[in-house]
Formats: sequence, C-alpha cells, structure tokens
Amino acid sequence: MRTGRPLLAAAALAVVTTAAAYTFGPGATESPAASEKKTTTATAARVAACKSDARYPKRQLRGVWIATVKNIDWPSRTGLSAERQKAEYVKILDSAAKRNFNAVFVQVRPASDALYKSSLEPWSQFLTGTAGKDPGWDPLPYLIDEAHKRGLEFHAWFNPYRASYDANVSKLPANHPARQHPDWTVKYGDRVYFNPGLPQVREHVTKVITDVVDRYDVDGVHFDDYFYPYPGEGGQFNDKAAFTKYGKGKSLADWRRSNVNTLIAQVDKVVHERKNHVKFGISPFGIWRNKSNDPSGSNTTGMSAYDAIYADAKAWIKSGTVDYVMPQLYWSRGFKAADYRALAPWWAEAVEGSGVQLYIGQALYRVGAKDDNAWTKPGELSAHLTLNRKYKQVDGDVYFSAKQLLTNPLGAIDRVAKEHYGRPALLPLMEERGGQAPAAPSGARAAQPAGAKAVGATLSWTPSAGARAYAVYQVPKSGNDCQASDARSLIAVVADPSFATRSPGTYLITSLDRLHNESKPVQVKVDPV
Repeated sequence: MRTGRPLLAAAALAVVTTAAAYTFGPGATESPAASEKKTTTATAARVAACKSDARYPKRQLRGVWIATVKNIDWPSRTGLSAERQKAEYVKILDSAAKRNFNAVFVQVRPASDALYKSSLEPWSQFLTGTAGKDPGWDPLPYLIDEAHKRGLEFHAWFNPYRASYDANVSKLPANHPARQHPDWTVKYGDRVYFNPGLPQVREHVTKVITDVVDRYDVDGVHFDDYFYPYPGEGGQFNDKAAFTKYGKGKSLADWRRSNVNTLIAQVDKVVHERKNHVKFGISPFGIWRNKSNDPSGSNTTGMSAYDAIYADAKAWIKSGTVDYVMPQLYWSRGFKAADYRALAPWWAEAVEGSGVQLYIGQALYRVGAKDDNAWTKPGELSAHLTLNRKYKQVDGDVYFSAKQLLTNPLGAIDRVAKEHYGRPALLPLMEERGGQAPAAPSGARAAQPAGAKAVGATLSWTPSAGARAYAVYQVPKSGNDCQASDARSLIAVVADPSFATRSPGTYLITSLDRLHNESKPVQVKVDPV
C-alpha cells in the first residue's frame, strides 16, 4: 500500500594499471578516503552545473502490451510449434528493445485460462486451438527470461472476471472453474463472466495470481480495463441474488464498485506479502467520470468507467492499493468527446502527491484509422508524448499493441522512438517496492582491438551481486557529465557485464538491481588508437 511517498575479445586485453588506455574508476592510485572525498566533491560540482533536459528523462517506463486473447499479438495463430511461438515472441521483444523500450505487459490469463502450466485453470485455447490441451511446454519461463535478457521488465497481465468467450459452458474443459462452479458465473451476451460480488470469486482470482507470483520470476501483475462488462447487448448483468445476500444496505452501483475495490486491495496485499518487489497496477478506461457526472471529473462526454463498469480508479489511487495506473487514453488531440489534451492533465492531477505512478496507455493500434483525421497523421502519437512533458507526474507510456509495433503504421512508432526514445531510460523507482543499489561494478577494464583502423573497445567488468543490469554512460567531450540528472549520456542498459563501444572517450558504468536502484558509477577511459 502506498503511503504518500515522493515518489571484444579477451585475448586483446592488456591490463596495466598505469596504462593510458583506461583507468579503474576515479582516483585509482589514491587512498580510498582521499578518492571518495575527491569523487564526492567532483560529482556535486557536475550535478550543480548540469540542468536536467526533459527530452532525455533518466527514468521513464516504455512498454508494450502483448495480447494473447484471440491471437491478437502472440502467438499469431493457434497450433504453432513451440519453436515458431518462440521465434515470434523474440521478434516482438527485439522490436521493442531496438526502440529503447524497457517493459512488456504479456497477457497470461485471457479468460480463466492459462498460458502457463497451472493446476488451477486449463491451458488456453489460444496456444493450441483447443482449450485445455497441453502445448507440450510451459511458455512462461521462456517469455520472462527472454524479456529479462533484453532489459525488459515482465508484467503478467490477467483479466480478473472474464470466464469464457463462449456462453455455452459445456464446451469448456471439465476442470474449468466455470464448469466446476457454475454458481460463480453470470451469462452476459455471448460471454460468461465471474460474478465480482462473490467472495469465492475473489478468493479464486487471488489464488490464481498468487500462484503465478510464487512460481515465476515476474516483475509485475497487471489488470486491464475489464471489470463489470461494458454495456452492450447483454441486457442487465444478473447479480441480483448476490446483491441480496451481500449488499448490506448499499446501492447496487456502490456495492459493485466496492466489490471491485475489495478484489484490488486483496490482490495488492497478497502480491506484496509474497514478493514485495512485484509491482501491481491497472490500466483503466480513460474516463473516470465526466464533469456532468461529477465536478471533479474530466472535461469529457464519453462513457464513465465509474458509472458504467464500476471501476473507481480514484478510489484505488486514494487508498494506495495500486502501484501505478495506466489509463487508456485512446483518443486524439481535439477529439470532442474525449480530448487527449484534457485527459492527460486530469490524470496527472489525480495521482499528484499520492505516490501512485502514472503511465499513459497509448493507441498505437489507432494510427491510420480513417474515422478520426488526426490518426491519419504520422505525428499524432509523438505529439502525445511531447504534451506529456508538461506534466511531471507522467512517468511513461505503454502502447497497444505489439502487432503494430512490428507493422509500424505510418512510421509512427519509429517517429516516437526518434523524437522521444533516442536514449535508453531506467525504470521509474518505486520506493515501497524496496530493493537497494548493488555494489558498483568492480574490475572494470577496456580491451582495445589491434589494427590501425580499429575504433572503440570492449568494456567488461565483474558482475555485482544483486545486479539485474548495468547502465553505460559516455561522458561528453565537454566533461559536463549529467549522468545523475538525465539520460543524455546514457548509451546502453545491458544485462551482461560487457559492452562494445564505438568510439574513444570516458565511460561510466553503474549497477542496477531489478527495480533499477542504481549504484555509484565507475569510470573507464578508452583512448584513440
């Protein structure tokens, strides 16, 4: 619970302590005390002289949703071999990594099914084409490991209440919870939902999530915007019996919101009890309430999540039962019913001072859409991020979805990368998730290749205990090192303790734990050949 916190080659290596090609950190030949004092003084002077540049945020979440439901993103179709599934997934990750992304949100439970080996729910049909059929491998360890290899945080994405895409429950596997507990479900339209008003449902959902957190090395647990079903052709959601039993004098709407809030608080508590470092967050529908519903609502006229699907994001923020919110602001600047220019500042104000981080859900899938002229322009998406810079509360963006990351409609995501992600970024820190900076890298050295035309060198160092990754900075020729304040000199975040440079110069290397708490830097110099 938040409590208002501020929120190449080794053979070419010749190690000689006095060599001009490199040094082992600042003050390598001095006593530790003298070196530390000089380093501290020098660092303070550099920071004082360096004004942070908003174009190069040091910490910023940059993510992509990878949807598995109906094979939207991955795997591209059912029945693929494990090797083909792996290849498709790696292609997505490589596409994200080359654009300096640092997180993926992978849907592991689309509809009370599992894209991982589970004793609680059946295998997802989106793997093999048949619900309950064993694909012959457990994808989740691979999905996580490959993300971590590329410096991408892995968030396991769950849909809490969707039980089946088919209203005919008899078609589900015998071990499906909706077949084992039909009293837990409500048919609505052509789908089946778990009843959020039942304590048994909340216990089951929490148990499913706890199982994944316990057994797999996930970095986060993520819910999307589906709580009570969106209004449609399903008529009334029939939870009358549960309301009669558990309503306790509340109005139906207040009771439904309370049910959702209770589940969220329950999941938040158990996730952090099991593994404190695991983050928990939600991507709600982009409009909490309109001003016409509530004076504190946004200047919009679209569907109200609070009133229509009983999702009270402001309550989650106020109670601190989420680490972050990621509102799906899938509208353009100037869109009359829900203008991005109105919603981004509204959400920034909603989280201000709460300790809950704000990331914006961006509609990459809308780029090129003809129903809104703004989306036919390749710069619309990038303009959203430019606008975000006005609001310090915005800690990053996540794009829906991975398919468009590969197809790059109108070149829009490449434009985002060029204009906003020219440098890598560390993850935003969450103090309550704990962690601590690992020891600074030791044994840092540079192996310069032989040959008159050789440039650069391979930097290497001894792995630091507790380090998930390492940040590599190149100090500009001016010597005005802004490593501590922004990312203009950050050239790489790597998982392995080595990095191939392309030019001579002075480099700084830091260690990062899984939450990106950062050590002090060590210095390595690479002289021209």
